[in-house]
Amino acid sequence: MQQLNTLIETYLKKMHMPTTIHATDVVEIIILTFLCYYILAWIKNTKAWALLKGVIVIAIFIMLAAFFQMNTIVWIVTNVFGIAATAIVVVLQPELRKALEELGQKNFFSTLVSFDSGKAEGGLFSDRTINEIVKACVEMGKVKTGALIVIEQHQSLKEFERTGIDVDGIVSSQLLINIFEHNTPLHDGAVIVRGNRVITATCYQPQSDNMDLSKDLGTRHRACVGISEVTDSLTVIVSEETGKISVAYNGGLERGLDADRLKARLTEIQDKPVEEKKRKLWKGRTRNEA
Repeated sequence: MQQLNTLIETYLKKMHMPTTIHATDVVEIIILTFLCYYILAWIKNTKAWALLKGVIVIAIFIMLAAFFQMNTIVWIVTNVFGIAATAIVVVLQPELRKALEELGQKNFFSTLVSFDSGKAEGGLFSDRTINEIVKACVEMGKVKTGALIVIEQHQSLKEFERTGIDVDGIVSSQLLINIFEHNTPLHDGAVIVRGNRVITATCYQPQSDNMDLSKDLGTRHRACVGISEVTDSLTVIVSEETGKISVAYNGGLERGLDADRLKARLTEIQDKPVEEKKRKLWKGRTRNEA
């Protein structure tokens, strides 16, 4: 506790509060606020968001250690802080490089705005979107047309969007079937769905290193499991060999789904407001009771 008080007192002594505020001070505050906002928005769209939350947890732990006078922990943190800062820069090297490239291309701010674009007000996506995805998968399964449909949830997939081609079209069974039709320019790779819109097509996905997966799975299924391991997305797979429908979620793979089970899985991640769920349940009870 004494160390924490000493640290706070030393910091306050070094601060020089201005007696008068000039116009340049106001401009400086606005610029710093603007930069902090866009830096946090950029972090939210990268893997650094999870890292930032981890850093906050560690910072709280350090403050508690200082409060309860855990001198050994405080000493270790003080001596390791410089190394940790360097390690963070190394870990975030790909994200930092992309940010600098976007800044040089003058696309930095445009990619940060509207990271919730396309989200439906009644949940992550509408019931119509669910029905269209199910219809498309069933139709493609009948003719053994391979398909990969990655559905974004709360964690942004902008990192994977950059590997594909922009589509930005409303989700429909006709659009999805045409994208994955054999010998079409967009059939190779995955499409990313955000809200009620198909954002991009021909996106690349990371391969899973899970050795417990079945040996008969191809690269398509392993890629879908891979993206489900690093994000909270759900991926619907239609096998080109068998026409069977599978779902990859949270590092697992569920195979051989029919239309009803696929619709149930999509409904589970729809994330509708509690009020709307209760309203639907009440309406259902009313009909049953009538």
